[in-house]
Amino acid sequence: MLPSRNQFAVQCATNQHHSDSFIDPDYVALAINNFTFVGASKSRNDWQSSCAILASTCVTEQHENEKLVTKDIENITKVNGQQSLELIPTKNNLPKPLTINDMCPAAPMHDSPIRVAYQGVPGAYSESAAGKAYPECESIPCDQFEVAFQAVELWLADRAVLPIENSLGGSIHWNYDLLLRHRLHIVGEVQLPVRHCLLALPGVHTQDLNRVISHPQALAQCEQTLTKHDLKVTREAVYNTAGAAELVAKNNMRDTAAIASERAAKLYGLNILIDNIHDDFNNVTRFVMLAREPIIPRTDRPFRTSIVFAHENGTSVLFKVLSVFAFRNINLTKIESRPHRIRPIRFKDDANIGTAKHFEYMFYVVFEASMADVRAQNALLDVQEFTSFLRVLGSYPMDMTPWSPSDTNK
Repeated sequence: MLPSRNQFAVQCATNQHHSDSFIDPDYVALAINNFTFVGASKSRNDWQSSCAILASTCVTEQHENEKLVTKDIENITKVNGQQSLELIPTKNNLPKPLTINDMCPAAPMHDSPIRVAYQGVPGAYSESAAGKAYPECESIPCDQFEVAFQAVELWLADRAVLPIENSLGGSIHWNYDLLLRHRLHIVGEVQLPVRHCLLALPGVHTQDLNRVISHPQALAQCEQTLTKHDLKVTREAVYNTAGAAELVAKNNMRDTAAIASERAAKLYGLNILIDNIHDDFNNVTRFVMLAREPIIPRTDRPFRTSIVFAHENGTSVLFKVLSVFAFRNINLTKIESRPHRIRPIRFKDDANIGTAKHFEYMFYVVFEASMADVRAQNALLDVQEFTSFLRVLGSYPMDMTPWSPSDTNK
């Protein structure tokens, strides 16, 4: 096998430093023939001269190659805006590729608390519901219900806990509409007893009050008690019970009281003037837990399933849908109608003139059965035949936590 040009040059250069050595003639002959030199028999001096020339040529070419590599490196560093490759901060500034572990899981990873969005400010009943649903969670207050939905959709929160109905005030209609508008899934529920308190700044007494502020439902739930205590005050509605307590505290409103929870009193430094100010002690709010992905339904514990449906022929299909559940002995716990978003009114002869024929509604139904139950599956198959639109909002475990009117939200 013929030696390479570099191998030959190295051997020649080496032997130049050793005068008592002699290059193998056969090796030299093969190398020279390979590199197109003529003359297979030369004197020792001639051979050494030829080797020196060849070695010098190889070294020169090696320097040229090194210059080209250096030039390429300089071009690379210029592109990256650095003086040398060693100065490029590849570990800190460059984005790290996402992996499946970077996606938000069903439960928090790396021992981090689950992030739960709720509407209101710290001290709100929704915050207490979030803590009951997910103990040790990181609660994220939102100023609006829709912001809580968006926080989950945009991965700013893992869950949202929002009120859906109250035993005295009825349904929170706006959240029903948002359930249809957004693509989140109901993954659980929590029922929270409500305990209202009349709060005011330290040193303020009931006779000093001219105004009471709170959420509209809280004001309505305490109307009789306010009258009973002969409080001649103006009622003013604000967006949140805990927000009312915050307003009183931050603005030093000494003529104003707030209706909120005992926890709100502790957070904002207010005194409780009257405890248990609500008219009915059976005051419970039902909250739903929302997530980006549904949970897998089971049959080993009580489940609820929430659906929404509509039909292009109006409300005439409602009886057929209800009978589907009645024939299968499935208990319905909620029926709520909301105006159709796209077509709230149907006119006679489908023309947009004349007298309205009837209003168009979406129907929200909650029934006690899991989607893993064959009865529920067959029922929804029948409902699908009767309706033009059907969507399952979630199939989730029922809140079986016992409670009594004496329960508090501290």
